[in-house]
Amino acid sequence: MDFRVGEAERELAEGIRTMVSGRLPLEIVRTREGEERTVTAEEWAALGETGVFALTLPEPEGTGLGLAEATVVFEELGRALVPGPLVGTFLAATTGLVPAAAEGRAFVGVCEGAGEAGATPWLVEHLSSLDAAFFLPDGGIGDGAGLMATIREASTARRVRAPLDPLTPMWHLSELPAAEPVDDPGRRLFRDGAILTGALQVGHAAACLDLAVAYAKERHQFGKPIGSFQAVKHMCADMLVRAEVARAAVHAAACLADAPDVLAAEAEAAGTTPLASMQRAAAGAKLLADEAAVANARTAIQVHGGMGYTWEVPLHLHLKRSFVLARTFGDKAVLSSAVRSDRNTVAA
Repeated sequence: MDFRVGEAERELAEGIRTMVSGRLPLEIVRTREGEERTVTAEEWAALGETGVFALTLPEPEGTGLGLAEATVVFEELGRALVPGPLVGTFLAATTGLVPAAAEGRAFVGVCEGAGEAGATPWLVEHLSSLDAAFFLPDGGIGDGAGLMATIREASTARRVRAPLDPLTPMWHLSELPAAEPVDDPGRRLFRDGAILTGALQVGHAAACLDLAVAYAKERHQFGKPIGSFQAVKHMCADMLVRAEVARAAVHAAACLADAPDVLAAEAEAAGTTPLASMQRAAAGAKLLADEAAVANARTAIQVHGGMGYTWEVPLHLHLKRSFVLARTFGDKAVLSSAVRSDRNTVAA
């Protein structure tokens, strides 16, 4: 199975990059830092019109592409720091639970809690914008059933006044709204959610690498660009390796999801089930992407020196968003346990 990014995927990425730079440029998005809503309904609809949320739906409802192509798109969204419940809306569209989500006419979030599905409190992102939300115990990787709830009328929410990411407003929800169980026998919510969140993280890792390399070329010290110094070269090289390894893992997991025959053969060779193999691939891909995004953001800040710690340089936004994403669809402990598990442990 060839899971390399080809020319068609590169053209798709360039198209999304052009659209985002025109409709959701970072200089516009940053004017909403700290606000309750960081993306407008019109901008969300623009993403829907472009097909972001309907990528894997068959034509004419969607574009008929696979999850592998979706990872290319979501990498660009992460690179551009596009805010909003991107993954939740994609999941709602592809599962058909919120039909308006495919056109970008609904905001759907993903909320996680520990233990049973009714456990509280829940930390909810973008609550002011949400029409509905998935509530997933342990990020959807555990045995607890997921729930889908209408959340716009949630009256027990308390806004977090100083969220980690100023472009990701958050609320504490002390009581779960009326919700219905989600039928998810193949654990697609975790599979697709983890892979696409990993793709967002790859975008952050790649963006931090680009910013660090550009700064290392233009910043001079002792009459030379700092990029000519061996220590800085090594830092940038490590960033490149982390980003490329994470990209390969995320894209490979997506290709595996798109090829059930290959997945079945791989599971048989490993002596496990297709579900367990898919869960491990998705967990491993997101684990690598989380580590790459956080490590690259920290390294890029170090390459920038004193400039890296200023609010004007967007590196802190990549770092903070990476921290937030690293705690969705399983944190490091949960994902590591899934990757290490033998045979059917993940899918039990």
